[in-house]
Amino acid sequence: MKPAAFEYHAPRTVEETLALLWNYGEDGKLLAGGQSLVPTMNFRLTQPTALIDLNGIDELFFLREEDDELRCGAMTRQRAVERSDLVKRIVPLLHETMPHIAHTQIRNRGTIGGSLAHADPTAELPALAIALDASMYVRSFTDARWIAARDYYVGLFTTSMEPEEMLLEVAIPGLPAGSGWAFEEVARQKGNYAMCGAAAVVDLAEGGSIGHVSLVFLGVGEAPVEAERAATLLVGEKPTAAAIRAASDAAAKLDIDPVGDIHAGPAFRRHLAGVLAERVLTKACARAAGYEG
Repeated sequence: MKPAAFEYHAPRTVEETLALLWNYGEDGKLLAGGQSLVPTMNFRLTQPTALIDLNGIDELFFLREEDDELRCGAMTRQRAVERSDLVKRIVPLLHETMPHIAHTQIRNRGTIGGSLAHADPTAELPALAIALDASMYVRSFTDARWIAARDYYVGLFTTSMEPEEMLLEVAIPGLPAGSGWAFEEVARQKGNYAMCGAAAVVDLAEGGSIGHVSLVFLGVGEAPVEAERAATLLVGEKPTAAAIRAASDAAAKLDIDPVGDIHAGPAFRRHLAGVLAERVLTKACARAAGYEG
Protein backbone atom coordinates (compact mmCIF):
# COMPACT_ATOMS: atom_id res chain seq x y z
CA MET A 1 0.00 0.00 0.00
CA LYS A 2 1.32 3.38 -1.00
CA PRO A 3 -0.02 6.89 -0.51
CA ALA A 4 -1.08 9.05 -3.44
CA ALA A 5 1.51 11.54 -4.68
CA PHE A 6 1.95 14.66 -2.56
CA GLU A 7 4.26 17.61 -2.08
CA TYR A 8 6.45 17.48 1.03
CA HIS A 9 7.37 20.49 3.16
CA ALA A 10 9.54 20.58 6.28
CA PRO A 11 9.21 24.06 7.79
CA ARG A 12 11.43 25.10 10.71
CA THR A 13 9.12 27.68 12.30
CA VAL A 14 5.46 28.10 13.16
CA GLU A 15 5.27 31.12 10.85
CA GLU A 16 6.47 29.07 7.87
CA THR A 17 3.92 26.39 8.69
CA LEU A 18 1.04 28.84 8.95
CA ALA A 19 1.97 30.37 5.60
CA LEU A 20 1.85 26.90 4.02
CA LEU A 21 -1.52 26.17 5.60
CA TRP A 22 -2.85 29.50 4.39
CA ASN A 23 -1.75 28.55 0.89
CA TYR A 24 -3.01 24.95 0.82
CA GLY A 25 -6.06 25.12 3.12
CA GLU A 26 -7.92 21.81 3.23
CA ASP A 27 -5.48 20.32 0.71
CA GLY A 28 -2.60 20.50 3.20
CA LYS A 29 -2.13 18.03 6.07
CA LEU A 30 0.08 18.48 9.12
CA LEU A 31 2.34 15.56 10.00
CA ALA A 32 3.00 15.26 13.75
CA GLY A 33 3.69 11.74 15.05
CA GLY A 34 2.08 10.19 11.98
CA GLN A 35 0.56 7.30 13.93
CA SER A 36 -2.93 8.02 12.55
CA LEU A 37 -2.28 10.07 9.42
CA VAL A 38 0.26 7.81 7.69
CA PRO A 39 -1.92 4.65 7.78
CA THR A 40 -4.90 6.54 6.34
CA MET A 41 -2.65 7.92 3.59
CA ASN A 42 -1.35 4.44 2.81
CA PHE A 43 -4.94 3.20 2.46
CA ARG A 44 -5.67 6.33 0.39
CA LEU A 45 -8.46 7.31 2.74
CA THR A 46 -6.62 10.61 2.98
CA GLN A 47 -5.00 12.12 -0.11
CA PRO A 48 -3.49 15.52 0.70
CA THR A 49 -1.95 17.68 -1.97
CA ALA A 50 0.78 18.66 0.49
CA LEU A 51 2.24 17.09 3.62
CA ILE A 52 3.63 19.62 6.11
CA ASP A 53 6.06 17.97 8.54
CA LEU A 54 6.11 19.57 12.01
CA ASN A 55 8.97 17.51 13.41
CA GLY A 56 11.58 20.19 12.75
CA ILE A 57 9.78 22.92 14.71
CA ASP A 58 11.60 22.94 18.05
CA GLU A 59 9.30 25.56 19.62
CA LEU A 60 6.41 23.07 19.67
CA PHE A 61 8.23 20.59 21.93
CA PHE A 62 7.83 21.62 25.58
CA LEU A 63 6.32 20.87 28.98
CA ARG A 64 6.24 23.63 31.58
CA GLU A 65 4.29 25.01 34.50
CA GLU A 66 2.76 28.46 34.09
CA ASP A 67 0.19 30.17 36.32
CA ASP A 68 -0.74 26.88 38.06
CA GLU A 69 -1.33 25.25 34.67
CA LEU A 70 0.47 22.57 32.71
CA ARG A 71 1.44 23.98 29.33
CA CYS A 72 2.17 21.34 26.73
CA GLY A 73 3.48 22.00 23.23
CA ALA A 74 1.57 20.31 20.46
CA MET A 75 4.58 18.25 19.33
CA THR A 76 5.43 16.92 22.79
CA ARG A 77 5.68 13.14 22.56
CA GLN A 78 3.15 11.14 24.53
CA ARG A 79 5.97 9.13 26.07
CA ALA A 80 7.56 12.34 27.41
CA VAL A 81 4.27 13.24 29.11
CA GLU A 82 3.97 9.74 30.54
CA ARG A 83 7.43 9.94 32.11
CA SER A 84 7.24 13.55 33.33
CA ASP A 85 7.38 14.24 37.08
CA LEU A 86 5.93 17.69 36.34
CA VAL A 87 2.83 16.13 34.78
CA LYS A 88 2.51 13.69 37.68
CA ARG A 89 2.55 16.56 40.18
CA ILE A 90 0.29 19.06 38.40
CA VAL A 91 -2.17 16.81 36.52
CA PRO A 92 -2.01 13.31 38.02
CA LEU A 93 -5.04 12.16 36.01
CA LEU A 94 -3.12 12.76 32.78
CA HIS A 95 -0.10 10.91 34.15
CA GLU A 96 -2.28 7.97 35.20
CA THR A 97 -4.01 7.73 31.83
CA MET A 98 -1.00 7.87 29.49
CA PRO A 99 -0.09 4.14 29.73
CA HIS A 100 -3.59 3.27 28.44
CA ILE A 101 -2.82 4.91 25.08
CA ALA A 102 -1.95 2.26 22.48
CA HIS A 103 1.52 0.75 22.99
CA THR A 104 4.89 2.13 24.08
CA GLN A 105 6.14 2.18 20.49
CA ILE A 106 3.16 4.30 19.46
CA ARG A 107 3.60 6.69 22.39
CA ASN A 108 7.27 7.13 21.50
CA ARG A 109 6.20 8.85 18.26
CA GLY A 110 2.64 9.96 18.94
CA THR A 111 2.19 13.56 20.05
CA ILE A 112 -0.19 15.29 22.41
CA GLY A 113 -1.33 17.78 19.78
CA GLY A 114 -1.70 15.12 17.11
CA SER A 115 -4.10 13.06 19.20
CA LEU A 116 -6.11 16.08 20.34
CA ALA A 117 -6.45 17.48 16.82
CA HIS A 118 -7.22 14.10 15.22
CA ALA A 119 -10.37 13.95 17.39
CA ASP A 120 -10.82 10.19 17.39
CA PRO A 121 -13.88 9.51 19.58
CA THR A 122 -12.20 6.39 21.00
CA ALA A 123 -9.00 8.23 21.98
CA GLU A 124 -8.20 8.95 25.61
CA LEU A 125 -6.73 12.46 25.36
CA PRO A 126 -9.79 14.30 23.96
CA ALA A 127 -11.96 12.93 26.79
CA LEU A 128 -9.32 13.94 29.34
CA ALA A 129 -9.09 17.43 27.87
CA ILE A 130 -12.79 17.97 28.58
CA ALA A 131 -12.70 16.35 32.01
CA LEU A 132 -9.74 18.54 33.00
CA ASP A 133 -11.23 21.75 31.55
CA ALA A 134 -8.29 22.18 29.17
CA SER A 135 -7.94 24.92 26.55
CA MET A 136 -6.37 24.72 23.10
CA TYR A 137 -4.28 27.52 21.62
CA VAL A 138 -4.66 27.64 17.84
CA ARG A 139 -3.25 30.02 15.26
CA SER A 140 -3.70 30.85 11.62
CA PHE A 141 -1.61 33.11 9.41
CA THR A 142 -3.78 36.06 10.44
CA ASP A 143 -5.24 35.27 13.86
CA ALA A 144 -4.85 33.37 17.15
CA ARG A 145 -7.36 32.18 19.74
CA TRP A 146 -7.91 29.91 22.74
CA ILE A 147 -10.69 27.30 22.47
CA ALA A 148 -12.13 25.51 25.50
CA ALA A 149 -11.99 21.73 25.07
CA ARG A 150 -15.77 21.56 25.43
CA ASP A 151 -16.09 23.76 22.34
CA TYR A 152 -13.20 22.20 20.45
CA TYR A 153 -14.81 18.84 19.64
CA VAL A 154 -17.83 19.07 17.35
CA GLY A 155 -18.19 15.64 15.71
CA LEU A 156 -16.55 12.53 14.32
CA PHE A 157 -12.86 13.35 13.68
CA THR A 158 -13.94 17.00 13.60
CA THR A 159 -12.86 20.00 15.65
CA SER A 160 -13.84 23.65 15.56
CA MET A 161 -10.52 24.62 13.96
CA GLU A 162 -10.55 26.12 10.48
CA PRO A 163 -8.51 24.41 7.71
CA GLU A 164 -5.83 27.12 7.87
CA GLU A 165 -5.46 26.87 11.67
CA MET A 166 -3.08 24.66 13.64
CA LEU A 167 -2.96 23.60 17.28
CA LEU A 168 0.16 24.97 19.00
CA GLU A 169 -0.37 24.36 22.70
CA VAL A 170 -2.73 22.93 25.30
CA ALA A 171 -3.19 24.46 28.76
CA ILE A 172 -4.46 22.18 31.55
CA PRO A 173 -5.33 23.65 34.96
CA GLY A 174 -3.61 21.92 37.83
CA LEU A 175 -5.80 19.84 40.09
CA PRO A 176 -6.21 21.68 43.41
CA ALA A 177 -5.86 20.08 46.82
CA GLY A 178 -9.02 18.20 47.71
CA SER A 179 -9.60 16.99 44.15
CA GLY A 180 -10.01 13.37 43.20
CA TRP A 181 -9.54 11.80 39.80
CA ALA A 182 -9.73 8.44 38.04
CA PHE A 183 -9.64 6.86 34.59
CA GLU A 184 -10.78 3.42 33.42
CA GLU A 185 -11.36 1.81 30.04
CA VAL A 186 -12.23 -1.58 28.57
CA ALA A 187 -10.57 -2.89 25.41
CA ARG A 188 -10.45 -6.39 23.96
CA GLN A 189 -6.67 -6.37 24.30
CA LYS A 190 -4.32 -3.96 26.04
CA GLY A 191 -3.41 -1.23 23.58
CA ASN A 192 -6.47 -1.75 21.37
CA TYR A 193 -9.07 0.94 20.84
CA ALA A 194 -11.34 1.08 23.87
CA MET A 195 -14.93 -0.10 23.55
CA CYS A 196 -15.70 2.37 26.32
CA GLY A 197 -13.71 4.53 28.71
CA ALA A 198 -14.48 7.04 31.45
CA ALA A 199 -12.61 9.86 33.17
CA ALA A 200 -13.79 11.57 36.34
CA VAL A 201 -12.70 14.61 38.36
CA VAL A 202 -14.41 15.34 41.69
CA ASP A 203 -14.06 18.23 44.15
CA LEU A 204 -15.55 17.96 47.64
CA ALA A 205 -17.08 20.98 49.37
CA GLU A 206 -16.95 21.75 53.08
CA GLY A 207 -18.84 19.12 54.98
CA GLY A 208 -17.87 16.39 52.55
CA SER A 209 -20.58 16.87 49.93
CA ILE A 210 -19.71 16.92 46.23
CA GLY A 211 -19.08 20.46 45.02
CA HIS A 212 -18.07 19.71 41.43
CA VAL A 213 -17.91 16.61 39.26
CA SER A 214 -16.86 16.05 35.68
CA LEU A 215 -17.56 12.66 34.11
CA VAL A 216 -16.58 12.18 30.45
CA PHE A 217 -16.90 9.07 28.29
CA LEU A 218 -14.96 7.96 25.23
CA GLY A 219 -16.03 5.36 22.69
CA VAL A 220 -19.78 5.98 23.07
CA GLY A 221 -20.41 8.75 20.54
CA GLU A 222 -18.96 10.72 17.65
CA ALA A 223 -16.98 12.84 20.12
CA PRO A 224 -16.21 12.68 23.84
CA VAL A 225 -19.47 12.70 25.79
CA GLU A 226 -19.82 14.68 29.02
CA ALA A 227 -22.30 13.10 31.43
CA GLU A 228 -24.14 16.25 32.49
CA ARG A 229 -27.22 14.56 33.98
CA ALA A 230 -25.06 12.34 36.16
CA ALA A 231 -23.09 15.36 37.36
CA THR A 232 -26.30 17.21 38.25
CA LEU A 233 -27.46 14.28 40.37
CA LEU A 234 -24.20 14.21 42.34
CA VAL A 235 -23.53 17.88 43.07
CA GLY A 236 -24.56 18.68 46.62
CA GLU A 237 -24.84 15.02 47.58
CA LYS A 238 -22.64 13.01 49.92
CA PRO A 239 -20.44 10.58 47.93
CA THR A 240 -22.24 7.47 49.09
CA ALA A 241 -22.28 4.22 47.17
CA ALA A 242 -26.00 4.63 46.52
CA ALA A 243 -25.61 8.17 45.13
CA ILE A 244 -22.73 7.14 42.90
CA ARG A 245 -24.62 4.11 41.62
CA ALA A 246 -27.70 6.21 40.81
CA ALA A 247 -25.61 8.76 38.93
CA SER A 248 -23.77 6.02 37.04
CA ASP A 249 -27.06 4.43 35.98
CA ALA A 250 -28.31 7.83 34.81
CA ALA A 251 -25.13 8.38 32.81
CA ALA A 252 -25.51 5.05 31.03
CA LYS A 253 -29.23 5.49 30.34
CA LEU A 254 -29.59 9.22 29.73
CA ASP A 255 -26.25 10.85 28.92
CA ILE A 256 -25.05 8.62 26.09
CA ASP A 257 -26.52 7.23 22.88
CA PRO A 258 -23.95 4.70 21.68
CA VAL A 259 -24.00 2.88 18.37
CA GLY A 260 -22.82 -0.64 17.69
CA ASP A 261 -19.93 -1.95 15.64
CA ILE A 262 -18.07 -5.25 15.22
CA HIS A 263 -16.60 -4.90 18.72
CA ALA A 264 -19.66 -4.09 20.82
CA GLY A 265 -23.35 -3.33 20.46
CA PRO A 266 -25.18 -0.34 21.96
CA ALA A 267 -26.54 -2.31 24.93
CA PHE A 268 -23.11 -3.62 25.89
CA ARG A 269 -21.58 -0.15 25.59
CA ARG A 270 -24.28 1.21 27.91
CA HIS A 271 -23.47 -1.55 30.37
CA LEU A 272 -19.76 -0.75 30.19
CA ALA A 273 -20.44 2.95 30.65
CA GLY A 274 -22.44 2.31 33.82
CA VAL A 275 -19.82 0.01 35.30
CA LEU A 276 -16.90 2.30 34.44
CA ALA A 277 -18.72 5.40 35.67
CA GLU A 278 -19.31 3.77 39.05
CA ARG A 279 -15.65 2.72 39.27
CA VAL A 280 -14.13 6.10 38.38
CA LEU A 281 -16.56 8.10 40.48
CA THR A 282 -15.94 5.88 43.50
CA LYS A 283 -12.18 6.14 43.13
CA ALA A 284 -12.25 9.89 42.46
CA CYS A 285 -14.41 10.53 45.54
CA ALA A 286 -12.12 8.41 47.68
CA ARG A 287 -9.10 10.33 46.49
CA ALA A 288 -10.83 13.66 47.06
CA ALA A 289 -11.56 12.61 50.64
CA GLY A 290 -7.94 11.59 51.14
CA TYR A 291 -8.60 7.87 51.41
CA GLU A 292 -6.55 6.88 48.37
CA GLY A 293 -3.43 8.38 46.81
